[in-house]
Amino acid sequence: MNYKSINFKNKFSLFQDKWKPKVIAELNDYQFKIAKLEGDFIWHAHSDTDEAFIVISGELRIDFRDGAVTISEGELFVVPKGMEHKPYAKNEVHLMMIEPVGVKNTGDQIESENTAENDIWI
Repeated sequence: MNYKSINFKNKFSLFQDKWKPKVIAELNDYQFKIAKLEGDFIWHAHSDTDEAFIVISGELRIDFRDGAVTISEGELFVVPKGMEHKPYAKNEVHLMMIEPVGVKNTGDQIESENTAENDIWI
């Protein structure tokens, strides 16, 4: 067993790419992923799972077909399964997501240039 804590600042310093989540830990069948976001993402949904967004730094807006939520540094929001959403970050955001192993960042139905490879550990 490795008894070393995970330092968010250190992990975020190891990559520059945007919208490409990196795995930093697993808990049962869930992964803790971090990502840098900036600009607009695509509309998508995850039919089988909720998705937790935790903003480490910056401010993230998640658009829904009937409204939006803004998540500031130190805040958490859970997008319910099946709900179509589109993240947007005016400036760079450092984000942590908690989701089941194997969840595709572009959702169930969409394969695009925004689709990130799964299980990339950092």
